[in-house]
Amino acid sequence: MASMDVEHNQPRVALVAGATRGAGRAIAVELARAGLYVYATGRSSRAAGRSEIGRPETIEETGELLAAAGREGTALVVDHEDPRAVRDLVARIEADRGRLDVLVNDIFGGDRYAQWHRPMWEHDLAGGLRMLRMGVDTHIITAHAALPLLLRGDRGLLIEMTDGTAEVNASYREGVGFFYDLVKANVSRIILSLTHELRDRPVTALGVTPGWLRSEAMLEGFGVTEATWRDALDKTPGFAISESPAYVARGIAALAQDPEVARFAGRVLTARQLADRYGVTDTDGSRPDAWGYIATHGMSEQSGRDVERFR
Repeated sequence: MASMDVEHNQPRVALVAGATRGAGRAIAVELARAGLYVYATGRSSRAAGRSEIGRPETIEETGELLAAAGREGTALVVDHEDPRAVRDLVARIEADRGRLDVLVNDIFGGDRYAQWHRPMWEHDLAGGLRMLRMGVDTHIITAHAALPLLLRGDRGLLIEMTDGTAEVNASYREGVGFFYDLVKANVSRIILSLTHELRDRPVTALGVTPGWLRSEAMLEGFGVTEATWRDALDKTPGFAISESPAYVARGIAALAQDPEVARFAGRVLTARQLADRYGVTDTDGSRPDAWGYIATHGMSEQSGRDVERFR
């Protein structure tokens, strides 16, 4: 069923910031399939070249996937570190569609600068500060530009994509490094602060975390494809708890259409919680619960023991 503004018979509008690959790309496609008009943005482009992340995926490919799904949408090259570029993007959405109903902040790409198991004073400072710029500043810049348009509606939704539950990110995460930990703690604080400032206003701010995501880079690292990912279990049995990007995307598409979404204000929802709430599954019909598995067996568990109980 199309996600429509019943009163004005117009499709609701979503902006997925950071939709070149991974969860962001899948979220853009699933929101479009749900009937929203989607603006998908990213930096990597056939015309402008790759971003510093260096991956081959492009935002134009995301646009083609929207079209292949039989849906209208717009894929644009936008640098979300540039406040003027983001203001221009929001102005275009307003001029084109007259509204914005959903913002998904999925911008990061700072993983390449992470230095695992290295204390802050030994971490490359330039890389660490770059992670903060990519994973925190971009979210603030985009929310700052988009919220005035979101607030003009009657049921706006601002989703901060993150890595980890609220409980996980409230504690120091061993091994990930000072700067990566700080990025995720900042995203949690963005959710908390915006929830406070948006109280009694028609926009709900919340967070969503996928589990062990089979992104393009993750699959490449394991030497498998989405079709053959189970081949990686021979060496890493714990990879059995992983999930496709479509899993969290399907949950978000359902969340975006929930008329009672305000009940989740300020929370960080997992892909499994969305699946349980809305009855969606991963592409293979399973419902992975990576964060439940981690809570039970620990972050470093890779044996795959008991994994079927969490799928």
